[in-house]
Amino acid sequence: MVAQRQERLLARVEDAFGVISVYEVDDYRFLEFGDAIEQSCVFTADPSWLEYDYTRAMLVGALCHEQPESALFLGLGAGTLTQACMKFLPLEDIEAIELRPDVPRLAMEHLGLDDDPRLYVRIGDAVELLPTAETTDLLFVDLYTDHGPGVGHLAWNFLEGCQQRLNPGGWLVINQWATDEGKPLGAALLRGLYHRHYWELPVKEGNVIVLVPADLEQTLDMAGLRARAEALAPRLGYSLDGLIKDI
Repeated sequence: MVAQRQERLLARVEDAFGVISVYEVDDYRFLEFGDAIEQSCVFTADPSWLEYDYTRAMLVGALCHEQPESALFLGLGAGTLTQACMKFLPLEDIEAIELRPDVPRLAMEHLGLDDDPRLYVRIGDAVELLPTAETTDLLFVDLYTDHGPGVGHLAWNFLEGCQQRLNPGGWLVINQWATDEGKPLGAALLRGLYHRHYWELPVKEGNVIVLVPADLEQTLDMAGLRARAEALAPRLGYSLDGLIKDI
């Protein structure tokens, strides 16, 4: 099916990190880095639609918080998760840090990212800029290049800093690569850093979403999470129940 798809190139730019391309295939548009390494998929009729399980699983992470008012996205991509969170959560303040300046521009021009007044995008290295970010209720780490996860995914000080930027009751949601054993990349580091106090949500794309609370006293209210997901399902157009069962 993939081999027969009729691709239409909408944009191609080259920056210091390589090539960024936007393709259209039927009702979808794709953001790709390098040699056809797909980063994001957007359903053009509804840019807040989450096509992939890993993005839906990250939304599950957002629903761990009962009433989030702020969110920080480290890595923007096409902005589908950002769009979904802006649409479905009661957020008032949203910040995104993106390494490559062309990515948010392409996302707004071709991938349906809203120029929402609540959204503030900063360009730069998330590892370097994290200390200057506001504290937040939700923090999403999704730092991928065409070679795999960025260095931040295995950097103790950075991952520790992510948790420290959470407000009380906040949640850190990490899109981590899975190893062949199905464990998150850097599992030993994560266990030591977060004192084994986090939850894992494996998804079929070969990722594990790691859900980290702000502190050791904070637990995951599964009943509340299920209720929030169930209430949201009619607006989403899909159920998150299967993913929640895999936590």
